[in-house]
Amino acid sequence: MSKRIEFHTHTILSDGALLPSELIRRAYVADHEAIAITDHVDFSNVDSVIRATKRAAEGSSGIEVLVGAEITHVVPEKIPKLVRKAKALGAQIIIVHGETIAEPVAPGTNKAAAAISDVNIIAHPGLVSQEDVELANQNGIYLELTARCGHNATNGHVAKIAPNILVNTDCHGTELITNVEAEQIARGAGLNEDQGLRLIRRNATSLLNEIL
Repeated sequence: MSKRIEFHTHTILSDGALLPSELIRRAYVADHEAIAITDHVDFSNVDSVIRATKRAAEGSSGIEVLVGAEITHVVPEKIPKLVRKAKALGAQIIIVHGETIAEPVAPGTNKAAAAISDVNIIAHPGLVSQEDVELANQNGIYLELTARCGHNATNGHVAKIAPNILVNTDCHGTELITNVEAEQIARGAGLNEDQGLRLIRRNATSLLNEIL
C-alpha cells in the first residue's frame, strides 16, 4: 500500500498541541509521504500563520510538507477575499471549515467554498446539499470524511452523495492515522472496500500531484 498522505492538521499556530516541527517528525516516523499544516485562519492571523508555516516547512526534511490554511468561521461573503490573500501569501493548500453539525458555522459557508476553484478541500461539510456537492465537483474540490469526533457524525451522508472525497484526521495533536485506519473510516461511512482504497490512493495522490 502507498504511504499515507494527510491534508488536514493543526499545530500550536492555532489550536493544536504540537509545534509544527514535532507534528512533521511524527508524520515522518509514521511513514507518511506528505503532510499539510493547515492551521485555522481568519483575517486576524492569516499573515503570521502562513509565514510561520513556511518557515517550519523549510526546516523539515525526509517528508513533503505542504503549507496550508483552514479558513475558519469567516462569513461566507468574505471567504473569496481571504482565499486570495492566503494564496498570495504562499499557501499551497486551502481548506474551508465546512458546516459541521458540531459547531455554529454560518449557513452558506459550504456554498461559498464550493464556488472557489482555489479551494482544495471543504472540511467536515456536515449535511451538505447535493447542489453544493455538484458545485464543488465542478470546481475540482474534495469533500472530507474525517476521523475527528463530533465532525465525523455526518461522514455517512457525505460519502453517500459526494464523488470526490478524502479521508483526513483534522489532527490537533498525536491523532495521525495509518492508511488501514483511514480505509476503515471510509468503509464505516458506507463505502465498500474498493471505494475505500480508491479514497486512500487515487484521490489523495491526485490532490498531492495537483498541489506540487
